[in-house]
Amino acid sequence: MSQIDLTIYPDRLERAVQRARERNIIIPTFKQQRDPSLIPDKIVAKLKNVGLWDLNPLNLFRITWHNEPVPFGGGFGDVNYLVFPPELTGVPAKIVAPVGKWFPTGAHKVGAAFGCLVPRLVTGQFDPTTQKAVWPSTGNYCRGGAYDSALLACESIAILPEGMSRERFEWLEKVAGEVIATPGTESNVKEIFDKCWELRESGEDLVIFNQFDEFGNRLWHYEITGPAIMEILEKEMGASSEFAGFISATGSAGTIAAGDYLKEKFPTSKIAASEALQCPTLLENGFGAHRIEGIGDKHVPWIHNAKNTDMVIAVDDEIPMNLIRLFNEPEGRKYLVQQGISEELVNQLDLLGISGVGNLVSAIKFAKYYELGENDVVATVLTDSMEMYQSRLRELTAERGEFTATDAAVAYHRDLLGLTTDHLQELTYVDRRRVHNLKYYTWVEQQGKTYEEIQAQWYDRNYWKDIQSHTEELDALIEEFNAKTGLLK
Repeated sequence: MSQIDLTIYPDRLERAVQRARERNIIIPTFKQQRDPSLIPDKIVAKLKNVGLWDLNPLNLFRITWHNEPVPFGGGFGDVNYLVFPPELTGVPAKIVAPVGKWFPTGAHKVGAAFGCLVPRLVTGQFDPTTQKAVWPSTGNYCRGGAYDSALLACESIAILPEGMSRERFEWLEKVAGEVIATPGTESNVKEIFDKCWELRESGEDLVIFNQFDEFGNRLWHYEITGPAIMEILEKEMGASSEFAGFISATGSAGTIAAGDYLKEKFPTSKIAASEALQCPTLLENGFGAHRIEGIGDKHVPWIHNAKNTDMVIAVDDEIPMNLIRLFNEPEGRKYLVQQGISEELVNQLDLLGISGVGNLVSAIKFAKYYELGENDVVATVLTDSMEMYQSRLRELTAERGEFTATDAAVAYHRDLLGLTTDHLQELTYVDRRRVHNLKYYTWVEQQGKTYEEIQAQWYDRNYWKDIQSHTEELDALIEEFNAKTGLLK
């Protein structure tokens, strides 16, 4: 049973090659996204004249954690990341996180979308001359999908809940071929799936790239995000250091696959899944609405390897709301500096979007639960930045008034230093099986997956390993595709 289908469709592949030749599209390999030193010099030189968010096919090569952190003309360097010190977190363990802001679109989901679309293009399974790519999402994934589609000369349809931030909609209206707003907010994922079924039955020639069941999403994070975090650890860990674990919001379960990569390197490390307390799907089979945008819920994603998840941590969504004000409002930043946190770090706290703050909170709770010390290192991820949420700050000010020094002191001592180990669970074997079994109701009963495959996900030792086994073959197909266009000559 192969989760990454690389069957070739010659006629459609030829049309895709012709379209790429006409539009000057060269596709990077996974190897190049992981290690940009492998990118041809002539492409690096051309990028000096290209903005980070420009709709230019050259920006496919900027789908990497290694971009120079500038909005225009940047090259490549080390992985962009932050280190959160004890003065901020209240725990002696070192918490590190790669920064998603310096991807095109300002979010790492542009990589997940690449991992879904490109395998279909280079095999001819997706025909850019006749088909449309549909990107169902709770936020950044449909932005990444619409952006990748534009770079790869594909028509796109973006789907996201109507309650998501205005910044997302305003940008999508300029890039996607069509934008569909579904009812509800962050946790209304089923409504998105229902819209996908409606589109399937419309008779239009569409390919739906559902991030929650697309293994290309998982593959990209395993192959690109996992090694990026490994590079950070190699810099930040000393001889006596120990890597304790990786914490990520479950979301579509793409990013958390980086934990699988890291656990192979550090077998004693743990993987913790974070979610909103207001919608505790993994923690207690719960449901509800919440404000931690971009993490999706009310179901277990098909691509989530629940058997490899060690802990579930729920975050009260009021905490990220308070902390984005602490990290971004003038009085909040002033107070943090007074508490001994370096101005350099304080001035970079806008690199944490709402879900990034949620991940940091979960990492602190993880460190407190395991009583981690100064030699321990914990990794999480900053998927996007406050660039996507300025409207949320304005809404909070309108709702609650200006953020004062007293508000800053309360948020710092209560929502950072005062975090406790409530609302989390270390998962036993039976707990993990409970989480896995929840997939049945969404995916087998509603979305057409088979009983045999959900059983294979749990019992077949090779099921999850098969996904990353195709990376070299996929890179070879990308290189073949580029050779057929003749654009690298």
